[in-house]
Amino acid sequence: MKADSLPGTFIVVEGVDGCGSTTHSRLLAKALRSPTREVVLTCEPTNGPVGGLIRQILQRRLFVTDATGPRGFAWSTMALLFAADRLDHLDSVVMPALRDGSVVVSDRYLLSSLAYQSATAPDGQSVVPWINEVNARAQRPDLTVVLDVPAELAEERRQARGGQAEVFETRALQERLVAIYARAELLVPGDRVVHVSGVGEASEVSARLIASVLEALPKLRA
Repeated sequence: MKADSLPGTFIVVEGVDGCGSTTHSRLLAKALRSPTREVVLTCEPTNGPVGGLIRQILQRRLFVTDATGPRGFAWSTMALLFAADRLDHLDSVVMPALRDGSVVVSDRYLLSSLAYQSATAPDGQSVVPWINEVNARAQRPDLTVVLDVPAELAEERRQARGGQAEVFETRALQERLVAIYARAELLVPGDRVVHVSGVGEASEVSARLIASVLEALPKLRA
């Protein structure tokens, strides 16, 4: 079901690690909020039980133990965990807000699964139909905004954050993801996708993103 069949509006902000999706989801939600409009800011992985498990895996605190010793989780296991977290997210946060007529702004959603799991699967893009199948019950967003940044800039930002790199934060993988996100609309045919340059000061990027959202969804100008 498309989100535009509900009273609310569902917007997703996407991109590689270091694109600024968390910052700009927050700034977008702040810009859209008004006395007459409720805005719900959320994210994936969520803070729910499945999302918490995913965060432990991404932070390298949880491993698979087999005869070869501790190792990372298979791409397919990650795809199923993200799908489970997504359905819980929809049930507990997104759908109630959309039914109430709120604007939901999510930092990452289905496109992340399609991009990251296809980039880490040995069979590459051929796994996309299966990922779509396990996410078949997922609500489609009204708009997905992709923040495009070069791999080099994204890496600089990740390093500036400090801390240990997460599972997906390797240069080689992020370079593949930059290429995948550049043609993101091919992964979600039928969805409304806009690209916004994530290069520049936060205020500049935010202004571009907000303008793109208002152009794509003119009902939010009121």
